[in-house]
Amino acid sequence: MADNAGRTHGVGPHARPWPEDPRLDPELLESGDTRNVVDRYRYWSVEAIVADLDTRRFGYHVAIENLRHDLNIGTVVRNANAFGAAAVHIVGRRQWNRRGAMVTDRYLHVHHHPDVGSLVATAVGLDLAVVGIDVVDGSVPIDARPLPLGCILLFGQEGSGLSPEALEACAEVRHIPMYGSTRSVNVGVASGIAMTAWLRHHGESPGV
Repeated sequence: MADNAGRTHGVGPHARPWPEDPRLDPELLESGDTRNVVDRYRYWSVEAIVADLDTRRFGYHVAIENLRHDLNIGTVVRNANAFGAAAVHIVGRRQWNRRGAMVTDRYLHVHHHPDVGSLVATAVGLDLAVVGIDVVDGSVPIDARPLPLGCILLFGQEGSGLSPEALEACAEVRHIPMYGSTRSVNVGVASGIAMTAWLRHHGESPGV
């Protein structure tokens, strides 16, 4: 797999003798590792990567309503992996666009909730505030004050935004200020901005 500069990602087969490390995947050592992972995780098994990430994830979660099989969910999941979210919650339809996640869901904890009530119950159990991200009356700019340390950032369906049930469940709603002609950006972009806003105030680089 090559990027626009023509560079090849990944590494080839590992020279023998192989390192004695239980985190390493023999198949990857044999054939090479061309996955889109940081160098720290070269040749590691998926299970070993998840276990290591579990010691380094941040304290916020991400949730998105999936009422009409939103194609942006894959991007939200990919962003959650990139920005160290503790978990992702899919609310509504169980099926979602995994292709857009570029297999990053393998390295995350992805939970399904049949409805908003189920998500709220999880939030209460984990002592997390539900923070909606949407442009609605009464919403506050996302950078007006720090996002809560322990929270679930909840995104709505592309186009229609958060459902009435989701808005009612939110402890607060934030919006991303717009400076052009459009009222909003798509939910994939919005999720990356919101996660970065949380990290700006609460994140400390775990090191990679």
